[in-house]
Amino acid sequence: MSHLHLCFYSAFVLSGLGLAFHRTHLISALLCLESMMLSMYVALAMWPIHTQTTSSNLLPVLMLTFAACEAGTGLALLVASTRTHGSDHLHNFNLLQC
Repeated sequence: MSHLHLCFYSAFVLSGLGLAFHRTHLISALLCLESMMLSMYVALAMWPIHTQTTSSNLLPVLMLTFAACEAGTGLALLVASTRTHGSDHLHNFNLLQC
């Protein structure tokens, strides 16, 4: 495993651990999800360079598009939940209640 792979894997795993252990605020969960998407985007963008292929790959652009949609949806949920519940603490949300 090269140093580049180790950096990308560790960034992804640290983001996942942050998502698993720091679930007090919705904004921190969204930031961890965004850092996971960013590490996957950089890994996919560097993959053709690492494998020394000359073909262009549209997968990083597609992933970046989905990450932007995910960020917009997450921020909309953050604003809506803050308006209805008064804060973004995750323990205030009850999924069984409308």
